[in-house]
Amino acid sequence: MSNTNRILIAGFGGQGLLFAGKFLAYKGLTEGRQVSWLPSYGPEMRGGTCNCSVILSDEPVGSPIIENPDILMVMNRPSLDKFEPTVEAGGYIFVDSALIDRKVEREDVKAFYIPATQMASDAGFPTLANMILVGKIIRETGAVSYEDLMAGLKKCVSARHQDLMDANFKAIDMGYRYEG
Repeated sequence: MSNTNRILIAGFGGQGLLFAGKFLAYKGLTEGRQVSWLPSYGPEMRGGTCNCSVILSDEPVGSPIIENPDILMVMNRPSLDKFEPTVEAGGYIFVDSALIDRKVEREDVKAFYIPATQMASDAGFPTLANMILVGKIIRETGAVSYEDLMAGLKKCVSARHQDLMDANFKAIDMGYRYEG
């Protein structure tokens, strides 16, 4: 039986959604998985809608398009409204509860509420709420291993942002350890 995760990450441009997806894809690559990473932008970059699809599989990925994700990470209310109905029954929804003022309405999915934006701000790295949510995804779904996170980070943190490597790691760890 194939082990495949179809992950949709959605919110506003500028929230680091594409980076979060790229990290998961690279982390999957370092684990020998087959991967697909497909970004999608709205009409504006920063402030416009943005999402990306990540597929992690033990088999070759046939199509990068995800219609029914089994893991949804949302960082704004419009994204929760739009994508909640598409999540596969038994799937996971990760909500930035600092930015989204409603609960998941479905009862056939597992919902997690992480005040990631507030946690990131309180911890002194306000731009890394995305990676706090990624940490919680790793903990709850096992989509990628928690071991050797730096291997994935080294692949997607650019040379000019090497100073953010430790902060990214700390943000992932915060999300991983969050007990909400």
